[in-house]
Amino acid sequence: MWPYYETEDWSVLPPELNRRFNPAFNMASIKQAFNEAVERVSTVRMPAPTRLRDLIRQIRAARTAAEERTVVNKECAYIRSTFREEDSVWRCRNIAKLLYIHMLGYPAHFGQLECLKLIASPRFTDKRIGYLGAMLLLDERQDVHLLITNCLKNDLNSSTQFVIGLALCTLGAIASPEMARDLASEVERLMKSPNAYIRKKAALCAFRIIRRVPELMEMFLPATRSLLTEKNHGVLITGVTLITEMCENSVDTLNHFKKIVPNLVRILKNLILAGYSPEHDVSGVSDPFLQVKILRLLRILGRNDVDASEAMNDILAQVATNTETSKNVGNTILYETVLSIMDIKSESGLRVLAVNILGRFLLNNDKNIRYVALNTLLKTVYVDTTAVQRHRSTILECLKDPDVSIRRRAMELSFALVNTSNIRTMMKELLLFLERADPEFKAQCSSNIVMSAERFAPNKRWHLETLFKVLVAAGNYVRDDVVACTIQLISETQAQQGYAVGALWRALERDTSDKQPLAQVATWCIGEYGDLLLYGPPVEDVDAPVNLTEDEVIDVYQRLLWNPQNTVVTKQYTLLSLMKLSTRFQKGNDTETQFYRKIRQIIDTFGSNLHIELQQRGIEFSQLFRKYENLRPALLERMPPMETARPQANGIIGLVNGEPELEEDKSPVLEQVPAPVSTDSSALLDLLGSTDLAPVTSPVSVNAQVTSPTVSNNDLLDLLGGLDLSSPTSAPSLPQIQPTTQIFSPTNTSNYLVDGLLTSTTTQNEAPSLVVFDKLGLKITFKLERASENPDLLVINMSAQNSNPTQLTDFLFQAAVPKTFQLQMLSPSGTVIPPAGQVTQVLKVTNVNKATLRMRLRISYNGTSGPILEQTEVNYFPSLMSQ
Repeated sequence: MWPYYETEDWSVLPPELNRRFNPAFNMASIKQAFNEAVERVSTVRMPAPTRLRDLIRQIRAARTAAEERTVVNKECAYIRSTFREEDSVWRCRNIAKLLYIHMLGYPAHFGQLECLKLIASPRFTDKRIGYLGAMLLLDERQDVHLLITNCLKNDLNSSTQFVIGLALCTLGAIASPEMARDLASEVERLMKSPNAYIRKKAALCAFRIIRRVPELMEMFLPATRSLLTEKNHGVLITGVTLITEMCENSVDTLNHFKKIVPNLVRILKNLILAGYSPEHDVSGVSDPFLQVKILRLLRILGRNDVDASEAMNDILAQVATNTETSKNVGNTILYETVLSIMDIKSESGLRVLAVNILGRFLLNNDKNIRYVALNTLLKTVYVDTTAVQRHRSTILECLKDPDVSIRRRAMELSFALVNTSNIRTMMKELLLFLERADPEFKAQCSSNIVMSAERFAPNKRWHLETLFKVLVAAGNYVRDDVVACTIQLISETQAQQGYAVGALWRALERDTSDKQPLAQVATWCIGEYGDLLLYGPPVEDVDAPVNLTEDEVIDVYQRLLWNPQNTVVTKQYTLLSLMKLSTRFQKGNDTETQFYRKIRQIIDTFGSNLHIELQQRGIEFSQLFRKYENLRPALLERMPPMETARPQANGIIGLVNGEPELEEDKSPVLEQVPAPVSTDSSALLDLLGSTDLAPVTSPVSVNAQVTSPTVSNNDLLDLLGGLDLSSPTSAPSLPQIQPTTQIFSPTNTSNYLVDGLLTSTTTQNEAPSLVVFDKLGLKITFKLERASENPDLLVINMSAQNSNPTQLTDFLFQAAVPKTFQLQMLSPSGTVIPPAGQVTQVLKVTNVNKATLRMRLRISYNGTSGPILEQTEVNYFPSLMSQ
């Protein structure tokens, strides 16, 4: 005992010890004297430990994190020493301080056993701190967790209701599946206790146990049913909460409790019609918490059930009309009522009433209420669109709200309200919103306007005007899909091409540095239909006709190409468009006119451009003015109309805006790609879509970047020289050009317009290597070999290389050839391509008829942005393929 009473204040010791304690005595005599003194006097205790409030004051007074750690470490050391001494007087205070230290983020695991000692204490104050410490410091991964089960079982049988309440709260908080199974019978017994306080605590504990171990649900069913007959509101609300959890987790239990709908309706009616009750009144509303819980349970029970919905229609109408709306409490009940009405099989008049309540919410000054109203209307607009349309003007006013969250919800709801009858009005308002919207809104808003216009456009002219306004208003925030949709629409609308090229030219004359997508669409359109701009008939309904010369057009193009603010992609569009204008302008008898020489000069300057993409185009296009001059007019002919199979617009709008049934699913939304329609015009139509080859349907991310619109196969054959792929005779050995989609996609770096011309010098003895696909970090290369034992057999070694920092999974490579060929695909080396790794596969093509080989490829994989599906055609195999 001696070491525990070291002190410098010797005045507290008895006089006998004080007299004998001097340096002349040895240590043994000092200890003996001390022990004798202790036997004669009362026990000398250590000073009382620091109180919790003093510890909090010291920690808050710390100026730095280091000072705080010093205070905490010092206190933890003191607490550890008291634990070693088995000091029971201050254990409760030390555990309280330790819990505060734990909440600050410091380790406090060493107090777990002390919590168990407090729980075993007969004092209520000790049990309270002990159970609190158990809930904070223990979890089911700790071995100490097993020791508390017996303590809980003993306290669940205590004669004191507050001790039982502590045990039930702790069991609900930290119960493991094993502990829940051991003590579930005790909880079920307590749910039948005559004490309302214990029944309430037991019901909440059963709620937690069912969440952890759903199979124990049946044990609590009889006791739960009896809770609805209670007069005590606390027991009622816990019983309703428990039934709600059971119904959400089990269909059988849901059907079992549907018979209690009349009981719930009676309870709710009593709450509405009951007079003033000070005990349960909140801002003039009788127990709003219980009303909200009952409304939510009614919504679950009435979903997809006509009989249950009919039983609750009247009470829902009474709640909607009798609830006070001047207080936020009443708005809460009305909100739950609206959700219940829209979720069950309610009457049409009741749904109109619910939508009108949300319309009143939109006029509320509270931003939270307006946001809740917009969010709920967005969910209910697909249930009763006509009722929501009545509040369209109020919703459009919310587009001007200063709160960004309200503006976003209002924008999404506005697009959900667009239909054929209001398309002009809605687009006018949404375009005004797009002009003044924040940058984070412009991309989504522009895409939604394009999709809405494509779905409900009254005519092609209005459709084009809307797209052009989007390109001007959104500027550089326009997504690539808007550019692709606009180009596709111009291509297929031949009657409006003259208007389109004139309107885009007027836009291109102005500064477009902040409108790069507009410049891309304009240069593409002028490159395709430049002859209509200069030599076409004037558009009737355009006030100011365009009067231009070739030199004026080239001057604007030169400004675009030399402008450092324009992106490389825009310059690629411009350079290709300028190349096409060399065949659109009328040169007369003198082929070396001034504008013709100027175009050649501009093209030649890009042969030494610092950017490799522009440099390659400059070199290739220069070759078309020289070595391949005879092929240039045919290669640069006007593209045929791009007829693409568009997905259903309804699906697109729904996916962008978020339909109710997709709300809970946060995973990327997928859409099926329609299979191509098979005809007899060309064997290309049978590739990957005929009766001989099973069509492959793969999910494609809606957010994926639009690449190249497909064209009709007859037009594709025309561009390839009118070859009949189904014919067994060999085709003329002309250099093959890139697929027509490459003219539309000037940004594709793997294949260019004249790749076939520049690589057609391969001899038969070489093993050519072709890059057939290079996009999004995936590069696919063909290495071609002629089998020596079979001259008709071509072996293609496919290699797929991944340059992304992440791996590509579920990689699937598919190929198809015309019916005149026989294709055998061996098993790939794998389906996962690691970073900087590759997957290989061998293809064997038998060419008995000596025809020109064409191949269509389909590549699918899972990348960082979700499932990806790409399709391309390889039409530029070297000549050895057909020999």
